[in-house]
Amino acid sequence: MNANTNSRPHRDTIFVEEAEVLAHQGFDGKQFIMKLQAPKTAQHAAPGSFVHLRCNPLRPMRRPLSIMRANKQQGWIEILYRVFGEGTELLSQRPVGSQVNLMGPIGKPFVLHPDHPRPLLLGGGVGIPPMVFIADEARKQKGQYQPMVLMGSETPFPFKARPSQIIIPGLPENTIAAMPLMEDWGIASRLASQQAFPGVYQGYITDLARTWLNTLDDAQRSEVELFACGPHPMLEAVANLAAAFELPCQLSLEEFMACAVGGCAGCAVKVHHRDGTTAMKRVCVDGPVFPAEAIFPKAS
Repeated sequence: MNANTNSRPHRDTIFVEEAEVLAHQGFDGKQFIMKLQAPKTAQHAAPGSFVHLRCNPLRPMRRPLSIMRANKQQGWIEILYRVFGEGTELLSQRPVGSQVNLMGPIGKPFVLHPDHPRPLLLGGGVGIPPMVFIADEARKQKGQYQPMVLMGSETPFPFKARPSQIIIPGLPENTIAAMPLMEDWGIASRLASQQAFPGVYQGYITDLARTWLNTLDDAQRSEVELFACGPHPMLEAVANLAAAFELPCQLSLEEFMACAVGGCAGCAVKVHHRDGTTAMKRVCVDGPVFPAEAIFPKAS
């Protein structure tokens, strides 16, 4: 990559790898978690970065998929995806032991800030993976952060929810469903949906987030920073929520991509600067993570 490593170091660490499929598990709603042996990608991956992979050797068009977890020492990554079309349908058929060609890690990642030790992580649908990744990063900081993870989905969740053993004061008593992985990590999590899943908050994820924020006193709330990934309407609602509480917020955008390395500019979005000017930025390499006010200026 011809990149300015001082201004955009994330552009200079994109690798092409033939990754071996180590595990491939299907869930309800045509959702899959794939574990790939990709040591170079794993070594440089960060919360919010993604891979651009070839779903099938006969289909050259790649698909951008967020990295959910990465193990630098063992050299593997995990991705969570949902079957949307022919490409991901073909990907869902890849057996353990087969090879998947990928480019990664790509993109500007989320950044945890020590002056906001209460990250509030909101993932909607296939926007869940980056929240898992950043929660994993936060827990590795030896108690420096106290993350809260809220996940929303209108299809079955890609895991079997279980009642949480972590008490969260102020939330509805029947909102007890949690992601098992978060429970194992000792991280508070709750689920939201309008599909009447057992133990799940009945409503929007932002309503559940607002309920939690209202349980905090002023000092606790000042320590919160919001992080979110999901569909556009959800991200706008998160930006409005952050603005209402005057909290910093980072958003990871979901856009269709062709090249994913900044060449085609097909994923460009309008970004608003604080001085009132605007510019077109490519989600793949200038993002996918942006400050909420840069994407939704009316929320700021």
